[in-house]
Amino acid sequence: MYWDVVEVKPEPDYRLFVRFADGSGGRVQLAPEDFTGVLAPLREPSFFEQVFVDHGAVAWPGEIELAPDAMYRQIAGERR
Repeated sequence: MYWDVVEVKPEPDYRLFVRFADGSGGRVQLAPEDFTGVLAPLREPSFFEQVFVDHGAVAWPGEIELAPDAMYRQIAGERR
């Protein structure tokens, strides 16, 4: 899919730089107060920095994943 993630880099303050299969990219700001349940480990900055791409999704160890479609919409909306 065009919104599959091909590159992700952690940035300070729970931000990610994300590049998609269609070549578009940008920064996504995540909110640590939303890191509850299985996402709770993301509150730890050293864990957050372990982000990687797994089959087109943003992922962390322990099978934690975020769907790319919402990130794509956020970045696409910022370019308008």
